[in-house]
Amino acid sequence: MRNSMFLALIATGLVSCASVPTSLQGQFASDTPAQAVRSGAAVPIAQSVRWGGEIIKVDPGQNTTCFEVLGRQLDATARPIKRDASEGRFVACKEGFYDPEVYTRGREVTVVGALNGTKVGRVGEFDYTYPKVDANTVYLWPPKRERTEFYGYPGFYGPGFYDPFWGGPFGWGPYFGGPRVIVVHPTAPPPPMRRASGG
Repeated sequence: MRNSMFLALIATGLVSCASVPTSLQGQFASDTPAQAVRSGAAVPIAQSVRWGGEIIKVDPGQNTTCFEVLGRQLDATARPIKRDASEGRFVACKEGFYDPEVYTRGREVTVVGALNGTKVGRVGEFDYTYPKVDANTVYLWPPKRERTEFYGYPGFYGPGFYDPFWGGPFGWGPYFGGPRVIVVHPTAPPPPMRRASGG
């Protein structure tokens, strides 16, 4: 019973630590990219969305950079959840230069912006209609760095029991039991590079 209560407290603490980055906060439409372009429906112009997923391609232009993104469901922190299901592809464009060597294929991003129609492209031999987003924010998530932490209660082992953590096959010593908890430590995304003005 005590162990169950302890685990519940840990889970509650981890959830309470989850927070949405300031630049991704706000009120947004609930439609997914696929729903925004579903058959027979017009894409609402200027509707605010917060979509995320994995980068497929980055295309820097003269003044803006466009991202093709494979949409994913977002978690409580607005970070994309990696799973087999996709919420549809979308294209997001933002002013400035974003280096494709930093914003590489497979990296996770969350985009905040306004819908601005559609774009027809090709996925293999298939004609694909992408919803377009004029992005205010393109948030690049850092790769997840997992660190194992142990929570539990102290105890003792007796003669004849080998403890690989503390070492030694004999004697008395402490141990810590309990479940393994994975803690992820994110860092802030890099800022976009700015074009130098001509002299």
